[in-house]
Amino acid sequence: MIHLDILQVPDCPNVPLLEQRIEQALADTPMEWELRHLVIEDPQSAETVGMTGSPTLLIDGRDPFAEPDQAPSVSCRLYRDDAGAIGGAPTVSALRKAFGMDSPTPDERAEVDSIDRIVDCCSADPAPVADLGASRGRATPTGPAETAVHQAILRTFAEDGASPTIEDLEPIAQQFDSSATAILQRLHDADVIRTNTSGQVQSAYPFSASPTAHRVHLPSGIEVYAMCAIDALGISSMLGVDTTITTSDAGDQTLIAVTVRGIHSHAQPTTTVVYVGAEAAQGPSADICCSHLNFFNDRDAAEAWAEAHPNVSGIVLGLDEATELGAAIFGPLLN
Repeated sequence: MIHLDILQVPDCPNVPLLEQRIEQALADTPMEWELRHLVIEDPQSAETVGMTGSPTLLIDGRDPFAEPDQAPSVSCRLYRDDAGAIGGAPTVSALRKAFGMDSPTPDERAEVDSIDRIVDCCSADPAPVADLGASRGRATPTGPAETAVHQAILRTFAEDGASPTIEDLEPIAQQFDSSATAILQRLHDADVIRTNTSGQVQSAYPFSASPTAHRVHLPSGIEVYAMCAIDALGISSMLGVDTTITTSDAGDQTLIAVTVRGIHSHAQPTTTVVYVGAEAAQGPSADICCSHLNFFNDRDAAEAWAEAHPNVSGIVLGLDEATELGAAIFGPLLN
């Protein structure tokens, strides 16, 4: 008998997804198992039971997905699969490995876990945080040529405060017997970057070549624009430097300043929160998510904005949770 415990905060939106994947992983097996839920409401209880974010799965009392230096937490927990995609629960193949079973064949894994690359960022799903993490996590280069060009784009933004031209990227593309135009098109099609009608780079998450509400100051003196609030918060972890964000409340436009050091951040006002939302539609993150991922002075302001925009579904995150989400999405991009 396998004893499974799901450690969760009240009404965690990712628990149904985890339950579904557990059932899929254990389907058609002779294993006997039982599942319990333990609802945790404060950091002290999370530390006592070993919950490092919601949901945490214990198999016979052990967390098979524990990571080094992962602290007890009641915030949203994100899981990264073998391909680097981020989601709100382990994949079916990861669960099968944790249960000591043979992993699915590649065809089976694709059938179970695949999702369109141009995705529903936060469609009608009740878990916008997991959807954002999954969509941005999946939007990663698929080969060495794409990875090299993508990282060159990110580094150019960080070093120059602007996007590289097609000509700037041509020498890198030629190393892979390709052209910059062809590689940029593949990155655009995969929603890793967005290009304009001339094929030039318009944005590369987390950076925008055009001014946005979120201006990020780097120690070098360079200033860059971020696509959205989560992107702005993730730049520190991606570049390994401290950053300062100048932004504003998306409702009343009052100034907000945020300092970020990796997964830690402080804001003025101290009550600052982030609203993570999107319209119920399919398409690139830049089109359906970015304008709805914003800073607010406090939770009341964010909830008032959400009430005034019923076409946008989402959730209010504390600054710590939002910073951790940004770090999880963007931290690995230059590794």
